[in-house]
Amino acid sequence: MAIRDSSEDYLKMMYTLQIEKGYIRSIDVATGLGVTKPSVSYAVKRLKESGMITMETNGEIHLTESGLAVAKKTYDRHQALTSLLMYMGVEEELACEDACKIEHDISDEAFEALMKFADGKVPSMHHAHHHYHLKKK
Repeated sequence: MAIRDSSEDYLKMMYTLQIEKGYIRSIDVATGLGVTKPSVSYAVKRLKESGMITMETNGEIHLTESGLAVAKKTYDRHQALTSLLMYMGVEEELACEDACKIEHDISDEAFEALMKFADGKVPSMHHAHHHYHLKKK
């Protein structure tokens, strides 16, 4: 299923919040992405309709299996691309911003080639590459 870049960003933020806080709330998604609550409400509605998330009556958000798969793939790509760009001398904030742009558009083949090239050269790259392989199988 094709998913929009913005949906990937929302799912990645939800996954990050799940890791960092142990739960996902709309207000935290809004704060994390720097967007308004109505924007989050619209995205949540879209993601629920597409089966990527569920929402409890208390407002807590949960990633479904398919939502988690997209979130993890996007998160892992972001981490790996940020590390690679920083290794190449790009300042951390810019590396993070650029990784966010690249992670949506790079093909699986090109990403895999970058990971193979960087493996063993870039600290933490082996870990990101390993995670990517686990999800592909």
